[in-house]
Amino acid sequence: MSEQKLSPKETAKINYAPPKKSWFDPKVELRRGNYNYGAQVKSAEYLGLPHARTWKPTEADWQLPANWKEIVLEGLGDLLKKYRSLQIFMDTCVRCGACADKCHFYIGSGDPKNMPVLRAELLRSVYRNDFTAFGRLLGSLAGARELTADIIKEWFFYFYQCTECRRCSVFCPYGIDTAEITMAARELLNMLGLGIDWITTPAANCFRTGNHLGIQPHGFKDSVDFAVNDLRDIYGIEANVPINKKGAEILFVVPSADYFGDPHYFGFLGYLALFHEIGLDYTFSTFASEGGNFGLFHSAAMMKRLNAKIYAEAKRLGVKWIIGGECGHMWRVLHQFMDTMNGPADFLEEPVSPITGTRFDHAKSTRMIHIAEFTADLIRHNKLKLDPSRNDNWKVTWHDSCNTARAMGIFEEPRYILKNVCNYFYEMPENTIREQTFCCGSGSGIGTDENLEMRLRGGFPRGNAVRYVQEKHGVNLLACMCAIDKATLPAVVDFWAPGVQIGALHELVGNALVVKGEKRATDLRGQPLPEIPRGNFSSLKPEV
Repeated sequence: MSEQKLSPKETAKINYAPPKKSWFDPKVELRRGNYNYGAQVKSAEYLGLPHARTWKPTEADWQLPANWKEIVLEGLGDLLKKYRSLQIFMDTCVRCGACADKCHFYIGSGDPKNMPVLRAELLRSVYRNDFTAFGRLLGSLAGARELTADIIKEWFFYFYQCTECRRCSVFCPYGIDTAEITMAARELLNMLGLGIDWITTPAANCFRTGNHLGIQPHGFKDSVDFAVNDLRDIYGIEANVPINKKGAEILFVVPSADYFGDPHYFGFLGYLALFHEIGLDYTFSTFASEGGNFGLFHSAAMMKRLNAKIYAEAKRLGVKWIIGGECGHMWRVLHQFMDTMNGPADFLEEPVSPITGTRFDHAKSTRMIHIAEFTADLIRHNKLKLDPSRNDNWKVTWHDSCNTARAMGIFEEPRYILKNVCNYFYEMPENTIREQTFCCGSGSGIGTDENLEMRLRGGFPRGNAVRYVQEKHGVNLLACMCAIDKATLPAVVDFWAPGVQIGALHELVGNALVVKGEKRATDLRGQPLPEIPRGNFSSLKPEV
């Protein structure tokens, strides 16, 4: 965090008064707690990225290439030609301010340049100066700024205080997607070698070993074997978990944190128990051992490059279709980019559940569905025996992860699942959930320890909503289905609503699941099951 450790009470004292200096002044204060470290040279070089070097954001000289201005302006010109949406977003904003107070970073910091409208102006002002007749003629009167090294530093500071959550776009009357402006600005920064390490290194690891964490194939198998042993200890069952099995019906792809992180791992156990119980013919892949895609936070080319491995492995293994696990940006890439970047996947079949016969028509082209859709369908067809009382030690609320909810429209399936596997479920306030959900404050690759103060400020709106249901209903578990959320929300919630744990959707499914031949005494965390009479299993609830 920052040099002076803040308390939640002090951090919540946010000054929203506009600063005296003009927004045209690009100078920023980079200090411990409000920025991310630059990319490691070895990771940048492994990916073949330009201008790899050792540099520090806090130093005055960022060692920009000699022709840095030419690189940026040519790069922006190329992006404007390539993406019609970016050109439209540059030209159509009328600065109405509808988005101004919708960003969690503005709410948590009070910094006007974290208003989506003004953050976009940081790029738009350079666009006006060099790409519009108005700007060339009228200069600052038209909101134009000449590109300087200080503006590059300003971009680095503020475009890495945007999590690309797209909440602002919900309220924009013109439909401007500020996340795409952030993506363009980050792509320009990367052209200068100004990437951050927690995007570049996971991307390099993913390209090298198939996952963000750099886990090699034998390490992945060890993790799966460890999970099989845990299932034996918890359920008393012998689960068969196939890896690299050719001819399986389904390829299952998960974020690497699911088999390596906490609390993600408990959801991973839930997946495996569920698939064992229904006898699903599936396989993992050591090559596609990562569903997440940090390319989304780097550039379109990197996104396409990393995502290609999923289809490549599906083709090599000869599966029929794909299920993806609980991950956020995995599904933004899938839902909005994968089909045009890497598809259509004509070599696969349209997904049909082998258990219920449900045809997932919405996946006709991508041939890939979300695990929440699959599980909700099983419950709706009464294919699972569930005992929701096994989750009675939890009073649960649900965090709509930005990329599965707002970007993909998965609102009701997780709630339907929760209402069948939990007896105590409470919603956060209406304007903080579903399409208007607040971000965790740490997405898009900025969830690092060195950036903790900004993460906590950005997480203030979500933390405040959690605290509301904690105080009103005694909520002690915030469930979600995004790997980044599970990794970053513990620190955010511990700061704003201490006492609330973070859990996976399929952890709760696994707790409630009654497995044939089981001998259960604990939940997936190894905690004793609640002392409540068994046998009152959930009934079919057809409405979703």
